[in-house]
Amino acid sequence: MATTQHYLWAAGHFLLLLCSLRFFLAKLMFRAVSTFWYKASFTGALVSYAIVCQKSLGVPQPNAAWIRRAVIDENVQYFLLALFWFSSRPVTLALLPYAIFSLFHALTFTRTTLMPQFLPPGPPPQQGAAPTPHPLAKKLQVWVKANYDNAMRAVAFAELVIMARIVVGALTFRTSLISPVIYAHFLRQRWYQSKFTREAFAIVNARIQAFLNSPGKPPVLAQVYNQVAGLASRWAGSSLGAPTGAPAGAAGGAGARRQ
Repeated sequence: MATTQHYLWAAGHFLLLLCSLRFFLAKLMFRAVSTFWYKASFTGALVSYAIVCQKSLGVPQPNAAWIRRAVIDENVQYFLLALFWFSSRPVTLALLPYAIFSLFHALTFTRTTLMPQFLPPGPPPQQGAAPTPHPLAKKLQVWVKANYDNAMRAVAFAELVIMARIVVGALTFRTSLISPVIYAHFLRQRWYQSKFTREAFAIVNARIQAFLNSPGKPPVLAQVYNQVAGLASRWAGSSLGAPTGAPAGAAGGAGARRQ
């Protein structure tokens, strides 16, 4: 049976999903939109992630062991990033990964908690067996399962685009100079924890290499890129070590999406 905490967790995801949709639509239609919707979206994220962090880590403890657990926890990483976005100048793309995660959590919550309260279960497969889910709930489950990995891949690519966006923003003084540093550290953690992020990095790197090494491009461009990429690679693995096979996120990208 769902608890009050579970409903609050779900409410945070629904709030994030609805408010970010309102914000995205206004931006896509080139209409002015209040930052209220942006702040409300990340408020929903903070509520949901805080609940999951508390459930997975317990009450914060002033000791090194608890801090080490928190630092490498995906839920904490996304919570802190949401807090950073909430307190910074709005970056529209920053909402996209959170909105994707919330979509899948909202759908799952609807299927597992809300639908059984309003839709009758299907007939049991055999006498004495448990009733089957309502056909609509079953279709929703199939859709979520079929699209989950692709959604996590979309999140991984979106997070790389966000990095490019805030680097350009910092160079043009549209975002703070500290933003790329903070986000680079976040992506470093994602590369270590998420196979989808590693795949996205590999694909983007291959595309850039193919472009720079194509006929007509000055060789110096490829040389500079390789040097920068080499430095970034050494920095990313300097203390994290080799990536493990652990799943990333809500199965890949956001541990905070679990409940």
